[in-house]
Amino acid sequence: MGQRPLAEGMYRIVDGAPYLLGGRRKSDGKYAFPLPQGEDGALYEPVRLASEGVLWSFTVQRFRPKTPYAGRSDAKSFEPYAVGYVELPGQIIVESHIVCDDFNSLKIGAAMRLTLVPFREDPDGTQVMIYGFEAADARRPQGCNGERT
Repeated sequence: MGQRPLAEGMYRIVDGAPYLLGGRRKSDGKYAFPLPQGEDGALYEPVRLASEGVLWSFTVQRFRPKTPYAGRSDAKSFEPYAVGYVELPGQIIVESHIVCDDFNSLKIGAAMRLTLVPFREDPDGTQVMIYGFEAADARRPQGCNGERT
């Protein structure tokens, strides 16, 4: 049935690759994410944020968040996940889902790359996607810190 982002305006896909849509304040160049909307939006110019950065901090969410959690509605299907902050050098630190199979191998300072992550499925079958970061070279056999295992 296709895909859609959890929230419009968080990311875009160009040539098959995702990027986060942020803003740079016109008065002083300070970055914001997500791109401010409404009256504040006029103070910012849209910018494409870096798609690679470093893991700044993280934790593991081991229980289903309380309402208004928008993930899978079945508490039994909940699976722990990592959430953290990724520093996009020269721009901003963003909060993000961290894609990783082995939480014990996550390391502060690890190189990370933007990816899209399935979050839930709408009743019509549409896959709802969120952005996340994974090890920058996740295609190689390795742990979450970018080192070979």
